[in-house]
Amino acid sequence: MPLQLDIKKQLLQRTDRVKGVDLHPTEPWLLANLYNGNVYIWNHQDSSLVKSFEITELPVRTAKFVARKQWIVTGADDMYVRVFNYNTMDKVKAFEAHTDYVRCIVVHPNLPYIFTSSDDTLIKLWDWEKGWICTQVFEGHSHYVMQVAVNPKDTNTFASASLDRTIKVWSIGQPTPNFTLEGHEKGVNCVDYFHGGDRPYLVSGGDDRQVKIWDYQTKACVQTLEGHSHNVTAVAFHPELPLIITGSEDGTIRLWHSTTYRLETTLDYRLERVWSLGCVKGSNLLAIGCDEGTSVIKIGREEPIASMDNGGKIIWARHNEVQTVNVKSLGSDYTLVDGERLPLPVKDLGSSDLYPQSLSHSPNGRFVVVCGDGEYVVYTALAWRNKAFGQGLDFVWGTDSNDFALRETNTRVKIFRNFVERQVIKVDYSSDGLFGGVLVAVKHPDYVIFYDWEGRIARRVDVAAKAVKWNESGDQVVIVSDAAFYVLRFNREALEEYYAQGGGGGGGLGGRV
Repeated sequence: MPLQLDIKKQLLQRTDRVKGVDLHPTEPWLLANLYNGNVYIWNHQDSSLVKSFEITELPVRTAKFVARKQWIVTGADDMYVRVFNYNTMDKVKAFEAHTDYVRCIVVHPNLPYIFTSSDDTLIKLWDWEKGWICTQVFEGHSHYVMQVAVNPKDTNTFASASLDRTIKVWSIGQPTPNFTLEGHEKGVNCVDYFHGGDRPYLVSGGDDRQVKIWDYQTKACVQTLEGHSHNVTAVAFHPELPLIITGSEDGTIRLWHSTTYRLETTLDYRLERVWSLGCVKGSNLLAIGCDEGTSVIKIGREEPIASMDNGGKIIWARHNEVQTVNVKSLGSDYTLVDGERLPLPVKDLGSSDLYPQSLSHSPNGRFVVVCGDGEYVVYTALAWRNKAFGQGLDFVWGTDSNDFALRETNTRVKIFRNFVERQVIKVDYSSDGLFGGVLVAVKHPDYVIFYDWEGRIARRVDVAAKAVKWNESGDQVVIVSDAAFYVLRFNREALEEYYAQGGGGGGGLGGRV
């Protein structure tokens, strides 16, 4: 099943050709460098123009924020690198960096360095604390060096993509590349590192229209992604989401699952050829630079998902990492202050086997289910051990923690007891949701049908339900729609009597309020 990630457009600016984009790590700013020689900073929350720089009359092919210095750094076809303070707009430095077009600038994540790459086939390392002197030149490519990417897990190493059809991996301080990756049939335009800790992967894109995933430890190509109909110009492993993002001169941006390599969705904002992509750690935003403008989109939710049991133990997941905390550990003598952050000790539980999109405790708190990507995994809450797993669209608990129901398809619901399949409900309509509790509620866009945990129908209620909630005693249920809510009484004895008399379609729920 596809990842259920909502995509919302936050900014769309039509401009001349945008060759590069970068997102500020703390401000709501997009940096865009244009082929016409200008550089702009936009606020992607309100679409306002924050700053405008006239750099040169030639194309500016690359620009980056240096947030810790309040700078932007630009590289252009006049071979110059220029540094500006983005607050005062003063020029900090300008120097001739290469003997041909400057293609790429990368800021080192913690050292006072920038990397530049050029059509002169060289990569250079510059130290701004030493007056912007060039401290090292990296030679080895035989054609234009289109992009450089620093390894986030080992910031002493970096990769480069070149039109000589290779990706090379280097170490700072070493004059020659550590190794070369070959496999593209034409020039390589772009490269990026996987940010997670579990896979030593690179992604590259080339003029052969292919995207390749590389294991830089074994030096092997582990996957080739095909689908673009023109040169692949930009690639990124999203730092927060399980996505590989690719942009192409075919005008599309493709989002691929970074584990299964399945194509999740294709975006086309009618801005013609795509030239650049920008992500920033800690954010779900994606910036896009194209022939006819730039866009910023938000993918999915940035807030962690969470669940709390009846004893005050909270478990939450941000991406695949899972943590827990007990709010009762503060003690009864702790004075709560409204709006104040609670000083709670956080414990790492482990990681989720799938990208979590919902998380829910069982009624007794012993188990936690993680759902996402059309799958579910049930873990033990204390040790975070895998108890059960499977595929399904929705998962809900019963009032007994040994009972749960699974909407396997739009027409098929399975009921489990003690983690063993007990019943299958085959519905004769296209369901689009499932609610748990005292009864199982299967949702249709226009109504909801309640079943008992033996799979027998209890009552149809003609409400377009958005939520179904039971009270603690289990004798009342609230059905919430867009415009109203309804409270119904539940009489278990009446329902059992109805079943005993051979009924199958409607006893036990009544009393709409």
